[in-house]
Amino acid sequence: MNNFVGTPNVPDPLVQKIAAHNAQPVELAFQNFKRVLQQRYGEALDAIVLYGSCLHTSDLTEGIADFYVLVDDYRRAYPGRMLAYLNVWLPPNVFYLEVPAANGVMRAKYAVISTSDFECGAAQWFHPYIWARFAQPTRLLYARNDSVQQRVCQAQARAVLKFINTTLPRLKAGANSLDTIWTTGLMLTYAAELRAERKERTQQLIQRDPKFYNELTHAALPALDPLLGLQADGQYHVQSTTALKKLVARIQWRLRRWQGRLLSILRLSKATLTFRDCLDYAAWKIERHTGVKVEITPMLRRHPILWGYKVMWQLLRRGVLR
Repeated sequence: MNNFVGTPNVPDPLVQKIAAHNAQPVELAFQNFKRVLQQRYGEALDAIVLYGSCLHTSDLTEGIADFYVLVDDYRRAYPGRMLAYLNVWLPPNVFYLEVPAANGVMRAKYAVISTSDFECGAAQWFHPYIWARFAQPTRLLYARNDSVQQRVCQAQARAVLKFINTTLPRLKAGANSLDTIWTTGLMLTYAAELRAERKERTQQLIQRDPKFYNELTHAALPALDPLLGLQADGQYHVQSTTALKKLVARIQWRLRRWQGRLLSILRLSKATLTFRDCLDYAAWKIERHTGVKVEITPMLRRHPILWGYKVMWQLLRRGVLR
């Protein structure tokens, strides 16, 4: 197991809360995806994690499910070398999956990443690609053994700490609500990924399961002391910080935004090798969350990097991204 120098110790109650949430039941239809992924990755498979908005739906023929597939070694996960090299170069690799259902077809996209890269991404990556996703609700559909299960839950606990720690300098000192802490953090991380969800969307996520976010925040407090504390009225108290630290935090989040734009284009380009209809999916998701319709011309299909630049320019021009 990796040791992460400079990261706070993870409180046991935080890991236990995450493990309890991961163990909650899911729609039986998700087991169809699980069986296909187990067959596809065989002995290389460490874990299958379900996340995203599909956790809250009962009709899996609408929308698309999201999974993370954790493997022990990229070379064991693929029959050829190219996909393994791509996974090492820029994890994760993203794939598309369809599974037949009684009333239609269930669709999913899944990301393949090694368990060690997953742990590192949750605890140490500068960009929030991993730790922003896995500070939110998930379900652990499969784990190779108890050791892997513990590693996944520990990584997610570190993701929660990373999420809150990087958000705190952007909050006003003094009393802050649970909604303010998490909405601010989600808006910052969305802006770092060419994701244009509005504030109302983040508030809906928190209000959908406030107990989850409150339990995790409360369980994380021992590792966040004295930066964050709980007041008698149930509000959270954010410790005041220096002007220099606030400036550094603003610069870091600006850097994450520019880093995220580059990474988004690179990942989109890489997905053309692994994700069937990835451009159509990306355009659909952008329009769904922003109302901005992005045309995909034949030339842009042949040159997905150009498509990525076009998307970024359109979103910047319309003020969706700043």
